[in-house]
Formats: sequence, C-alpha cells, structure tokens
Amino acid sequence: MFDHVRALDRSTSLPVSVDLENGYGPDPEHAASAVARVAEAGAVGGSIEDYDPDGRIYSLEHAVERVAAACETAHGLGFPFLLTARAENHIRDNPDLDDTIARLQAYERAGADVLYAPGLRSSAEIRAVCENTSKPVNVLANRSLSLRELVDAGARRVSVGGALAWAAVAALTTAAENMRDNGDFSLLGSSGRLEEWLS
Repeated sequence: MFDHVRALDRSTSLPVSVDLENGYGPDPEHAASAVARVAEAGAVGGSIEDYDPDGRIYSLEHAVERVAAACETAHGLGFPFLLTARAENHIRDNPDLDDTIARLQAYERAGADVLYAPGLRSSAEIRAVCENTSKPVNVLANRSLSLRELVDAGARRVSVGGALAWAAVAALTTAAENMRDNGDFSLLGSSGRLEEWLS
C-alpha cells in the first residue's frame, strides 16, 4: 500500500490523502506508524477509523488513544498533514447518532483536523453532527442529497468512496447484458472526449 501511495504521489501534482482504514493494526502505535509511513511516501493527509476488520468498533477510550497517537505523529511531521478521524457506526450496522457525535467530539479533542462519519443519510443527521462539532466535517455523498444540500447542512468536504467505480461497473454491465440479451451494441459508443482523456 505504501508503494502505491508513492506511485500515486509521483504521478500527480495534486495533494494525496489516503484511507488508512484502522491503521493496519489495533494499537495506537499502528495508527501512528501508518501516518508516518504514508507521509514518507508523499501523502499529505490520511484517515484513521474506529473499526477493526475483525468486525468490532473499538471502545471509545481505545479509539481516542488511537486517534491521539495518529494526530501526534501527523502534527509532528514538520509539514502540514491533514488527519481525518472516522466514526464508523453508520456503515457498521450501528446507526446511533448520539454515539457518533460523542465519538467525533472526542476525536476533535484528541487533535483531529477533520471529522468523518460515513453513512449519514439525511440533512438532519449531517446538521446535527456539524452543529455539535467545530472542526470541518467530511460527508459521504449519496444519491438522495445534492452538493448544495450537503453544504447547507454544514459539510465542508465531500467524498464519493467507491461510488464512481461502481457507476462505471454498472454501465459496463448494462452494455454487456444489452449485447447478450438483445444483440445490441448501441451502448458501446465512446465519448467524443476520448482522445483528450488519453492525451
């Protein structure tokens, strides 16, 4: 993963921020090390979440220790590194808004630069998070809310996650099924901008 970050950083003049998941380990030291390694690879931002791949959300105390360790490393790098702290409740079958807000408030106190609770579904939920925190809030886009609605609710950064990739997969599947079922190749047309994109 760190090699991929290095390759991405070398391929663009844009700043690179990395989804560090849980920091590739449960301990605060893992979160801190993940930040240090992606920074060394060229990233200027990253996120740490409070969910372990074994299927559990970390206790609030443990999650705060992990965020604090990541923030201490990020803020000691000698250059600006934007640390995002993620509360995973809403995409991990625990849509407890009060707990999510309490977690984000604790991560803010631990030093996070940006707060993120992926899976908030309504303007009211986003507004509640934004009104109860003072750091910029990142929101995961969904089809039911426009950018204007997200911003009006208080969002200051918007992510799309894997949605663009899945939109591309859906278009490919639709075209393939149309060929298979109807012998119709009409969906294979390419954009007139293809040459521009390839150059």
